[in-house]
Amino acid sequence: MNRLRPSPPVPKPSSHQVFQPKTIIEPFRVKVVEPLPQPPRSERVEALAQAQFNLFSVPATKVTIDLMTDSGTSAMSQEQWAAIMRGDESYAGARSYFRFKETVQDLTGMEHIIPVHQGRAAEKILFSIMGGEGKAIPANTHFDTTRANVEFSGAEAIDFVIDEGLGPSTEHPFKGNVNTQKLASWLEENHSRVPLMVMTVTNNSGGGQPVSLENIRQTREVLQRWNIPLFLDCARFAENAWFIKMREKGQADRTPREITQEMFRLCDGAMMSAKKDGFGNIGGFLAINHDEIASECRNLLILTEGFPTYGGLAGRDLEALSVGLEEVLDEHYLDYRISSTAYLWNHLDRLGVPLLRPAGGHAVYLDGRTFLSHLDPAELPGQAVSVALFLEGGIRACEIGTVMFGKTRDDGLQEPSPMDLVRLAIPRRVYTQSHMDYVVEAVAHVYEKRDKLGGLRIVDEPPALRHFTCAFEPIDWDPFSA
Repeated sequence: MNRLRPSPPVPKPSSHQVFQPKTIIEPFRVKVVEPLPQPPRSERVEALAQAQFNLFSVPATKVTIDLMTDSGTSAMSQEQWAAIMRGDESYAGARSYFRFKETVQDLTGMEHIIPVHQGRAAEKILFSIMGGEGKAIPANTHFDTTRANVEFSGAEAIDFVIDEGLGPSTEHPFKGNVNTQKLASWLEENHSRVPLMVMTVTNNSGGGQPVSLENIRQTREVLQRWNIPLFLDCARFAENAWFIKMREKGQADRTPREITQEMFRLCDGAMMSAKKDGFGNIGGFLAINHDEIASECRNLLILTEGFPTYGGLAGRDLEALSVGLEEVLDEHYLDYRISSTAYLWNHLDRLGVPLLRPAGGHAVYLDGRTFLSHLDPAELPGQAVSVALFLEGGIRACEIGTVMFGKTRDDGLQEPSPMDLVRLAIPRRVYTQSHMDYVVEAVAHVYEKRDKLGGLRIVDEPPALRHFTCAFEPIDWDPFSA
């Protein structure tokens, strides 16, 4: 005779403390791997010499850990790859466009959504229409291509970041904020020249530092006195939203999506390189609420990018971005993302390496000017640190300083930028903790031998965006034997 097994006893509530791990784990599993280049130092020496000390000209096969940029270098998810297979490549009115449009409209609340192949295309279109001779475009801080596109139109690019945002060692939770008093005072005399203002979140040129929701609101109030539109440069909108949630009073109980939607609804337009927080390898958009401006942008888009429903992108790209713009707002991901950057920052800080403070979102910024304090800023200390990191550890960083934002004077000397930073930009969902530990070791090694490093000079440069293609030479030292 079969007998039923007795039901197991119901466990009584336990007073045992819930496990609270200190380790922030990657909220994903690795499914596909890519071999990591590990060339010997001799090959890096040869590559750097051929590149004339410009890391943009170094082949990626000679780079072990590539931290030059987080733009277009992220790993896509299984859902994004699945979405790629659903891409509709119809020339006009593809269903992939309408899915992309719906996703962006839900985030931004804006009526007109114009896809472009990347962020600088959005900048070129927008400033070609709204910029021009005699005009001025204020921002918290313009990044390289933004400034270049403003100036290419004939307009003047002016920065109004708070004073704390110009000091690497200064502590402030929102160093990307606009100095609204200074902006308002300047607008009293110049408002007639201003067609729009740009707010970059997070503030890349200022060290990936966030902008508070309150500052966006205050900036909008200042601009409304003269009916000046506010445009959000939102390449890293989700990271900025997470900082608001973590640092701004009254925001802790809100979701990143809710914060993001309020950020956008305080603005009149937005431009995005979706190669950052969109988890895309290519892509971007213009989002605009003004009918006439949107119409002009579409007309120029057709001339330079493509039909308005694809804007230089394949349908599969639009599908992948639609998924990425949703995935980036996952709280587990954002916690991991910001914690991973802080992990690298904290380890370097404990070793005494001079850093821009506090830790930013997408990157750790070394203070190159303090790192090589024996060099004059005109000797390009940020570039010298970047060169040394590549030679010693195969790490490719990006100088954010005098090379990128300075100018060559008539006497041949460099006019320094406010800061000389070295950006270690971390691609999303690509590197693990052991990779970051390797970076810590390499940076520490270079810092230990910093007194042996010398400066560089620019020997050839283009008229705009010189950091991409200019050539350098050492000033009275041999980088290969230092």
